[in-house]
Amino acid sequence: FWCMEAAFDKIEGVVSVVSGYSGGSVENPTYEQVLKGKTGHIETVKITYNPEKITYLDLLKNFWINIDPYDGQGQFCDQGRSYVSAIFFQNDQERKLIDQSIEQMKSLNIKKIKTNYLQYKNFYPAEDYHQKYYLKNPTHYYSYYLGCGRLSRLKELWK
Repeated sequence: FWCMEAAFDKIEGVVSVVSGYSGGSVENPTYEQVLKGKTGHIETVKITYNPEKITYLDLLKNFWINIDPYDGQGQFCDQGRSYVSAIFFQNDQERKLIDQSIEQMKSLNIKKIKTNYLQYKNFYPAEDYHQKYYLKNPTHYYSYYLGCGRLSRLKELWK
């Protein structure tokens, strides 16, 4: 979630981005519990935005260009259930916009999109040390970002 927080945090119209966990059955999980894979949660970011400044479709476009939608096992060097890409929708309108966005993505590539889109049911903020990690620990964050192969894979996908 560190990389997605950084990807959305600087966008005009985005009011806040909070790293956390969503989709699982354990209330108030810890990072360690989520990593062990027994909570059902996925590392996520909760985005609050101003719809007068940015649309949901624009948020989806930014989501797509910051992930590998063809990897169903995780993202880049982070593999496993808690790292899979997912979009949580809250209503039918968001679901329709996700479907529309996925159709646009399919027109760009013949590979099967493996990003999950799931009904939102819960969100638990991650521990404080995860929030704004890219700002608090820039050297480690950028080493991770580059070392994980994220930048090279994103360039390959979205050239």
